[in-house]
Amino acid sequence: MKTARLIYNPTSGREQIRKNLAYVMERLEKAGYETSAHATTPEEGCAKRAARRAAERGYDLVIAAGGDGTIFEVVNGLAELDDRPMLGIIPAGTTNDFARALGISKDITKACDVLCGDHIEPIDIGKMNDKYFINIAAAGALTELTYEVPIKLKTLVGQLAYYIKGLEKLPQISPTSVRIEYDGKLFEGDIMMFLIANTNSVGGFEKLAPHASLQDGMFDFLIVKKTTFAEFIQVGGLALRGEHINHPKVMYIQANRIKVEVLDGDAEMKLNLDGERGGSLQAEFVNLYRHFQMLTPAARDQKKLENVETDQ
Repeated sequence: MKTARLIYNPTSGREQIRKNLAYVMERLEKAGYETSAHATTPEEGCAKRAARRAAERGYDLVIAAGGDGTIFEVVNGLAELDDRPMLGIIPAGTTNDFARALGISKDITKACDVLCGDHIEPIDIGKMNDKYFINIAAAGALTELTYEVPIKLKTLVGQLAYYIKGLEKLPQISPTSVRIEYDGKLFEGDIMMFLIANTNSVGGFEKLAPHASLQDGMFDFLIVKKTTFAEFIQVGGLALRGEHINHPKVMYIQANRIKVEVLDGDAEMKLNLDGERGGSLQAEFVNLYRHFQMLTPAARDQKKLENVETDQ
């Protein structure tokens, strides 16, 4: 019999997973999984350690149930292992960027439909020094908004919360001088932020990296150069529609390996990995091609076909 380990945050989504735990377990059992569960605690790294233990005990499927932070920890618990279990998720956070990119619903019944199905895809992940990320890595003053936007505001207005906070902070933001090497090419200059994306869904925005793919071995790499207040307003407005990538103050490229160094010794750029604090630069980012096998919605196959036909 197949085995599954559910690692869940009992407080996520107004205790959505905890309240529906019996239902989730029953669905998995009926799908042929011998299932057990682990409730995380606020202690840092709890989900990471639980995921590693599950892999070492030979579980076939490890499910991260919670917000993007829970998924981030589970991925970091599994990524460096040679023998990795299949990955599944139940989204129950505020933004659920990664789940949104995959088309996995917050509805428990629909999320369980995916977990109990047989649609499996290989997915890329990113490695930053000795840490891993599954959705985004970013740095710069604007990316720190992730930590500063109140949860209530994010819940009420979604992606606009970041835009509102950005308008509030921009007058105090100064650019940072950086050196960036990417796939044998070089950029040096002052930037407001950079974003290394594995999917198109970032901070509630669904078009920040409109061409991102989880299966091409490449990051979609976005650099926002030094901007004026008016330029920021313009870029932000265009980003809502996915039209920012052609703005002269935005670089949008694809790369497999990226190295970032801050040139000003007194400056500091704090990293954001999947919405979690990732330390400070310098850092090297590498795309790990199809590193995980993951349960995803079967409808993604049709969506991919439609995208290919649109591009032709």
